[in-house]
Amino acid sequence: MKIVFLDAKTIGDDIDLSAYDALGEVVKYGFSTSEEVPERVKDADVLVINKIEINEQTIGTAKNLKLVCVTATGTNNLDKEYLEKRGIAWRNVAGYSTESVTQHTFALLFYLLEKMRYYDEYVKTEKYVNDTIFTHFAEHFNEISGKTWGIIGLGTIGRRVADIAKAFGAHVVYYSASGRSAQEGYEQVDFDTLLSKSDIVSVHAPLNEYTKDLMNKEAFAKMKKTAIFLNLGRGPIVVEQDLCEALETGEIAAAGLDVLCKEPMSETNPLVKIKDSRKLIITPHIAWASVEARTRLMQIIVGQIKEFFAL
Repeated sequence: MKIVFLDAKTIGDDIDLSAYDALGEVVKYGFSTSEEVPERVKDADVLVINKIEINEQTIGTAKNLKLVCVTATGTNNLDKEYLEKRGIAWRNVAGYSTESVTQHTFALLFYLLEKMRYYDEYVKTEKYVNDTIFTHFAEHFNEISGKTWGIIGLGTIGRRVADIAKAFGAHVVYYSASGRSAQEGYEQVDFDTLLSKSDIVSVHAPLNEYTKDLMNKEAFAKMKKTAIFLNLGRGPIVVEQDLCEALETGEIAAAGLDVLCKEPMSETNPLVKIKDSRKLIITPHIAWASVEARTRLMQIIVGQIKEFFAL
């Protein structure tokens, strides 16, 4: 069996992939362009990919291909009709990053809520050295306890965030963009109610026809001016120009993002110009990528290959 990794760099260089060597010949490419893929896959039995487009143009030359493994949950880069026509199976992985994304949600929140950048710089620039009093009150922060936390998308990650927010003493409400029936344990509300009542709004929903551009000018206008907005779902759920204006005009207090409409970030992204760390923090799509989550992901895919080939 020949296993070809087409964009291995998207997993990171620090993850042990030696288990794949026991399955057969392994070839790893850090990145592959669409033009490079046909030559690289022509004798592959298994492809391990993340963002590579899989369609007739890229894998038409792959005469031995039996299985495509996606190192992610999303599969919109797969032409599933073509794969079915060729009799090529595909697998994705869900649930591997729940703890990692949940943890990062709170990391973004605490950075903004507790003004961590400001206080870190205050001490490191030695302004605290021989200050007049032991506590510095220039910036203020609030407790999560007693606040309302609105969650858009109460799936596995959203529910885990809800559980921890509840442990902090928050009142949790949620909105289902697809209109799913109410789930036990948390209060389901309509979109306008979630926006107007929540002190913290976090997005943990997939990108689909219900969520694209959901957070737009009208949505931000309905939020509290003191609210913090967090997006750990998908970039295009947010209209970035509208978020930029909401932050600049004080429509909302702050935003923490781990996903953008275009990744890596485009120089034309309007959020580039917001440099105030009290208003905005953007991390480069790393919420899913704890060492444990990436290790778990690649172990799951090894299991999928073994199961498919009955090894």
